[in-house]
Amino acid sequence: MRAFKYLFAPGFLVEVFWVNYASYFGSRHVGKTYAKILKGLDSDGALTFMQLDPPNYSAELAGKIARVAEDNGLDAFAVGGSVGAQGQVLDDTILAIKENSSLPVILFPGNIATLSPHADAMYFMSMLNSLDPYFLSGAQIAASFPVKKMGLEAIPTAYIIVEPGRAVGWVGRAQLVPRSVPYIAAITALAGQYMGSHLVILESGGGADSPAPKEMVVAARQVLDVPLLVAGGVRTKEFAFETVKAGADIVQIGTAFENAKGDLKKLGATFRELTSVVKRAGKERQ
Repeated sequence: MRAFKYLFAPGFLVEVFWVNYASYFGSRHVGKTYAKILKGLDSDGALTFMQLDPPNYSAELAGKIARVAEDNGLDAFAVGGSVGAQGQVLDDTILAIKENSSLPVILFPGNIATLSPHADAMYFMSMLNSLDPYFLSGAQIAASFPVKKMGLEAIPTAYIIVEPGRAVGWVGRAQLVPRSVPYIAAITALAGQYMGSHLVILESGGGADSPAPKEMVVAARQVLDVPLLVAGGVRTKEFAFETVKAGADIVQIGTAFENAKGDLKKLGATFRELTSVVKRAGKERQ
């Protein structure tokens, strides 16, 4: 009898169907790591990820860093980025991080070999402004079945390379987005969202002098409904604060942490400084 009452309640049947459908779809299409990212953004306003490239850190050091990172506000590790981040060195690094912290470990692939069943998830990236079909869809096709067999959570990601691009721009044969033309980044990001991406990355390249310009971040944020991550050039707390205030949901930082050169005390202070300004900027923007 209760079901019949639902049927006769105006609009209720549609509502019940939608809730059930959303639950069904979400449980299969949105993984635990991505859900945790969304929850973190909802509560904190903005998040800080560390790009940790295994060739630059021993597994032992990565484990020590993981303890310091979790104690000082980091939200996740993005592991990879170079062509050397693969195989045993990748597995050992991820295991060391997970043995010493509960933070999510997301693969940041520099090539199709940057895969490990020990990670929580991976950016399943398409470099939207590459002139080489391999980086648009070829690598993704080649990696799809290994990702499935490993049981990795794939986060569909639009990867957009901004000037200067540096190594990733050169390797990926990217037609770099000019820093002086923000709307190009915005419409490229929107295209990525419409093609199914759950995350957009504006990448200036590892070691860049500065991140994507504020105007570019603002333009992208105005058209996007999915999280926006800015990587490359977020070297200082000022850059981190301004980037989040402009609209970035996540900043991914590598060089600023590498500059600590394994000094855990210095690294802890850097984590604390950067993560605190990111969360402050995120709260102010909410």
